[in-house]
Amino acid sequence: MRRYGPAVLLALTGAAVLRISLFGDLYLRYVQPGLRPYLIVSGAVLVLLAAVTTATTARAAPGAGEDRGYERDPGPAPDDRPADDQAPDQAPDHAHTHGPAGPRVAWLLTLPALALLLFPPPALGSYSAEREAAQRAAQGVGTFPALPSGDPVDLTLAEFGSRAVYDSGRSLTGRTVRLTGFVTRGDDGVWYVTRLQVSCCAADATTGKAEIRGADAPPADTWVTVTGTWHPEGALGSDAAWPPVLDATDVRRVEQPANPYEKR
Repeated sequence: MRRYGPAVLLALTGAAVLRISLFGDLYLRYVQPGLRPYLIVSGAVLVLLAAVTTATTARAAPGAGEDRGYERDPGPAPDDRPADDQAPDQAPDHAHTHGPAGPRVAWLLTLPALALLLFPPPALGSYSAEREAAQRAAQGVGTFPALPSGDPVDLTLAEFGSRAVYDSGRSLTGRTVRLTGFVTRGDDGVWYVTRLQVSCCAADATTGKAEIRGADAPPADTWVTVTGTWHPEGALGSDAAWPPVLDATDVRRVEQPANPYEKR
């Protein structure tokens, strides 16, 4: 059975990739939507390799005696002496055990693949956001395009942060905006609505967030939509302007979106 270990690992991993990419939106926890076809192809190739490996191993299977790992010892070479004269310790019929290659513990490698298939990891949350310092692109201060008409205007955390910190035209002034993200906590009761931003996949995620004032903090990792107005802090482009502040007029709990990340 142990000879089929590589095939089992390939099959479990391929099935896990197909599960999250072909039969649902779970892949959006890890990569951008445009990478879905590549995941589907990768999962299919892994399953195909598992089938080929299984077939090849079955055809190359040894006999039953070899499968049990026993090899017959031919005994000492015969000589010209009569059988009665041979030493007792040279009896020609005994066996030595030569176990098959690879310890049984190697099967534990199937557990991570099985766990990925049955229990896909959740999207990154507040723990990942809090581990990262406030990293911001060096955009420089400048004028941004005008916001759409009508209030409230829906903005991503990335756009709200960029306009609050770098927009010399102060396009957020007097506008009501609506932000959606998950809750993270700071010191002294400060809390933020936060969103992770990715370029390709969850491995390159960075953090965008806005400090919320005027409303009680929901539990960490709760997804919320916050409506309010921008509260200017610090000079444009300065560290004092980050993170941007929103005076909340309404905080509503929402379900986590299918794609929990923003495009960076």
